[in-house]
Amino acid sequence: MVAAFESGAEELITGELRERLAEVRIKRVIDNSRRELSINASTRLPGTATIEREINQQLDLHAEFAMCYADLDNFKSYNDYYGYFYGDRVIRLTARIIKDVVFDLCREGFVGHIAGDDFIYVVPPSMIDRVCSGIIKTFDCLIPWRYDSEDRERGYITAESRRGDIENFPILTISIAVLPSTVGEFTHIGEMSKMLADLKRAAKAQPGSVYMVERRKKY
Repeated sequence: MVAAFESGAEELITGELRERLAEVRIKRVIDNSRRELSINASTRLPGTATIEREINQQLDLHAEFAMCYADLDNFKSYNDYYGYFYGDRVIRLTARIIKDVVFDLCREGFVGHIAGDDFIYVVPPSMIDRVCSGIIKTFDCLIPWRYDSEDRERGYITAESRRGDIENFPILTISIAVLPSTVGEFTHIGEMSKMLADLKRAAKAQPGSVYMVERRKKY
């Protein structure tokens, strides 16, 4: 048994076991493995598979909730300028900010990490303003300290854009698209993701850190 676990075994079934007990233990190992695969390695937040399950579960329960999509503005330029090590520190800081604000204000909330600088969190509609404002305020307070003093005082960095041009990029900001879901309005996460993508583009077109709440009906 020691040799098996030292070799990396997740579970070891030996001796006399009732059939049902063996089945339950095997299922637990499989479920744990699936959860591990769905956890983002950098932030340890639930990944896309768990995010989809959470949203679809809310829809199946006919719950009222708000799905919020947070994205950093000009992160690629920061990552290129400072390097992936410091870029990853910004991602982990952003994850901590979102997680702490959401769970401090709303214990029943959910926070997930899609990939890169994209995050999803779920809160009750009544908490949209408090949670989004709290995230933005905390982010804008802490993120300048992820810059060298010269860049922070200047208020921007000079880096290559996606088009290959050299441009000045301001201190990182965060854009949040918020899509409230009323009972029966949506039936699948895919319907919500399309509207969120459109709204996120509109939010990112605004200067500074902002959150925008979708007021239109499902389309």
